[in-house]
Amino acid sequence: MIKENMKELAQLSLREAGRLGADYAEARVHGGVGSGFLLKNGEPQPSMMGDSFGIGIRVLCGGALGFSATNIMEKRAIRSLTAKTVKMAKASQALVKKKVKLDGSGSVREKISAPEQERIEGADASWLKSILVEIDKRVEGGKGAKIPNRILVASSEVDEKYYVNSYGAETESRIPRIHFFGILTAIEGGQVAQRMIQQGETGGMEVVKRLDLISKVEEEARILREVIARATKLEAGEMDVILSPELSGIAAHESVGHPQEADRILGREGAQAGESYLKKDSIGFKIGSKEANISDDPNILHSNGYCPVDDEGVRATKRLLVVEGVITEFLENRSTSAELHMKNNGAARSVGFNREPIIRMSNTFVEPGDHTTEELVKEVKHGIYFKSFTEWNIDDKRLNQRYVGLEAYRIKNGQLGEMVKAPVLEITTPALWASVRARGKRIEFEAAVCGKGDPMQGAPVWTGGPDTLLGGVRIGSR
Repeated sequence: MIKENMKELAQLSLREAGRLGADYAEARVHGGVGSGFLLKNGEPQPSMMGDSFGIGIRVLCGGALGFSATNIMEKRAIRSLTAKTVKMAKASQALVKKKVKLDGSGSVREKISAPEQERIEGADASWLKSILVEIDKRVEGGKGAKIPNRILVASSEVDEKYYVNSYGAETESRIPRIHFFGILTAIEGGQVAQRMIQQGETGGMEVVKRLDLISKVEEEARILREVIARATKLEAGEMDVILSPELSGIAAHESVGHPQEADRILGREGAQAGESYLKKDSIGFKIGSKEANISDDPNILHSNGYCPVDDEGVRATKRLLVVEGVITEFLENRSTSAELHMKNNGAARSVGFNREPIIRMSNTFVEPGDHTTEELVKEVKHGIYFKSFTEWNIDDKRLNQRYVGLEAYRIKNGQLGEMVKAPVLEITTPALWASVRARGKRIEFEAAVCGKGDPMQGAPVWTGGPDTLLGGVRIGSR
């Protein structure tokens, strides 16, 4: 819990930075409590528990930024750290080729919290462990191929922040979250099938019931066994493809969300998380058909990426990244919006007090359309339905990508047929979104942890969308 004395330390840092000549300053008290459990092939591993807070300080002096952090929450330490941060920024001024400017508009003053019914603090966290034990028992005891390799992780956390800056922002947030991660590997007769499962939402311990983890993971294990038992090889060629919400979601996240992060476009992430095939003048660039509509929305209640106010004190708005195939918006923070002369849509996030806020996605998805899944299937004479994937990869510029299906079915003359083995979609970003013909009404989300930055920041997000029909794309087989 963020105490009043912690808030006073943040205010102290702000005053000290101003007194020492900083053009801009911000302070973020950040921390929380959490617990986690891990089972590896049925064997409990050491439990994880955390309860810590610290403060991150960032200043701007003559166009040079300085950032530092500490978990020593004392006045003397904060004064000293603030002075060192200002000194570091001033010393860097001569080395900065392009002066940093910050957008000063839109500072928020309010408290933010995610809806919760049963608070994580004080709840029986061992309940999560008992659920993992039950999942493992059901997975191991299922009929068919053996699943000897099973990694199951469940965690609960409360993320709390108090933020102030020179532009008048003052925010306090409390975001509780439940997350599940699992890897199942099935083996039989020299055949191997693997599945990674992630589920997560913001909220209290009631999220565990809402996710229905035991049934979901048990079903995933059944599908793994079916893939090994009856999936047939697919003949490569050009065909229509229906991507499930899981596939359309990962494609939206990887090939739209990431390349439209403005810091990537400006080159800051080049040596860390990669670059972008887009340029700073790519607003208005057509990358898809009129059915290609992709958004990022941090305001979805219960979502894994819920973040209505960002970590620079800016209101986080829904970002219409692609509208009818045209790029209409980038993900922005105070620095990029000032440089690009664009609206700041509040996309700066940090995962810890000792991490600088950087541009991040929240919940990235393909917008739903007006078709049922059955109507989409009827449109296909020769094709496949990608229901889930087992692996994906994409290049550093987010242009060339590859998805390998796990649960996938042949479609012939508008009817779903037999299960096919490891279909491969390898395609460029413009070709993928240009091939979109129609979208389903049903939208679903998957939890993920999105990695970016150096030091690495793993931010909780959702990916999602509806069933999405692609016309005439080449599908390979592995």
